[in-house]
Amino acid sequence: MSFSPPISAPSETVNALRDRGYAVLDRAGLSELVGIPAAELDSWRPTWDALPTDGYLRDGGRYRTRRHSCFVVEGDTVTPVPHRAHWQPVEYNALHGGLERWFEPMTSTVIERPEWPRLLSRLAACGSALKGAQPWYVEAHQFRIDTTDGIGRPTPEGAHRDGVDFVVVLLVGRDGIKGGETRVFEAVGPNGIRFTLTEPWSALLLDDERVIHESTPIQPLGASGHRDTLVLTFRAKGFQGP
Repeated sequence: MSFSPPISAPSETVNALRDRGYAVLDRAGLSELVGIPAAELDSWRPTWDALPTDGYLRDGGRYRTRRHSCFVVEGDTVTPVPHRAHWQPVEYNALHGGLERWFEPMTSTVIERPEWPRLLSRLAACGSALKGAQPWYVEAHQFRIDTTDGIGRPTPEGAHRDGVDFVVVLLVGRDGIKGGETRVFEAVGPNGIRFTLTEPWSALLLDDERVIHESTPIQPLGASGHRDTLVLTFRAKGFQGP
């Protein structure tokens, strides 16, 4: 059984973030918020078929492929930074924290498209509306979780915060799977919600200081399947590092 996500109108995105710490947009809502036709976003989807294997999974799994790149966003200006490791403290990622993980960078097919800086700057504007205008240090992750091992874990670390200020999870697509339910809980408090994103380019926006989140494992409906996401994290005052 899957639960439908609580969709917000684009104009209510920041209010939803203020009120409950998260907001969910459907495909049309995300397209309106960032000013990019959904068909343009769809043109990026084939790049998920060529993601390198994640060699850092400490659970021994082979179910995750990914790329990773970093940017600084100041207003409408988006500047790529030299390739760097992804790092999180153990307080936020008990499984992979404290480890410098060097992933292959995202390709020019995505990040040199004119829509890419527009996507980052429009989403960063939500973070600025929520927490004040400032430069944002953005890490972008292309993920594919597949069922090579019979089961794939989108969040092997479990329910977590990312140690940043603002997180956006964009569902790029699902193919031949069940599971992958999104769960969002108050970081301090009893409330939570569960739902399943199924529409390509629907999005979950999170105030990382106020909520924790996870996605449940996926299983194949047939011989194989996968779930593709683009995860963007926005942090004030610099990237995380050792």
